[in-house]
Amino acid sequence: MTFLLRFGALCGTLSGLFIALPGAIEAFTGETTATSLVIGASPALAAPLLTALYLKQPRTTLGTIGYAVNFVGLGLFGAAAYALNIVLFHLDQPKLAAPTTAVLTASALIFALGTVTFAIGMLKARVHPPIPVWTYAIAVPVFTFAARLPDTPLISVLHVIVGGALVWLARSVYPAKRPATTSSDTITASAA
Repeated sequence: MTFLLRFGALCGTLSGLFIALPGAIEAFTGETTATSLVIGASPALAAPLLTALYLKQPRTTLGTIGYAVNFVGLGLFGAAAYALNIVLFHLDQPKLAAPTTAVLTASALIFALGTVTFAIGMLKARVHPPIPVWTYAIAVPVFTFAARLPDTPLISVLHVIVGGALVWLARSVYPAKRPATTSSDTITASAA
């Protein structure tokens, strides 16, 4: 399980940085091919973080349901974010068909619902720091629906806030290092 926690922490840190850094850059440059590519890849790195957050806390029905809905929602919304930032970015204002728009909206709703439910489970578990959990509960759903808006400095600030919360949560799941043993501790343990 230590591997999953470390892997989740590493991926979550990268996911947060892949959201925050391009968002900060876009405040000055606007959306570019490079920033869009990095942001589009970030949801794939968030999935291991969700698993690590779940594994680090006690299992409750609310936490389990929240994790499941959030994970499925992340998969759906992550695919949409990938398509918007990597595929559709290079097309001039594409007109999406009504069914496509409905599916994208449904995926955003499922992700937002899962995010809030999982965050409530995390708050009740009291394992993770409350500030990034509250930020996750509020900023990620706003971020989800703001994805369709044109880039503005406010959207860039939202990128930085969400990315920062993910990095902070990733740090909360990284397993603590074991204290080093001294040779006298080893000798005492062997004698016992």
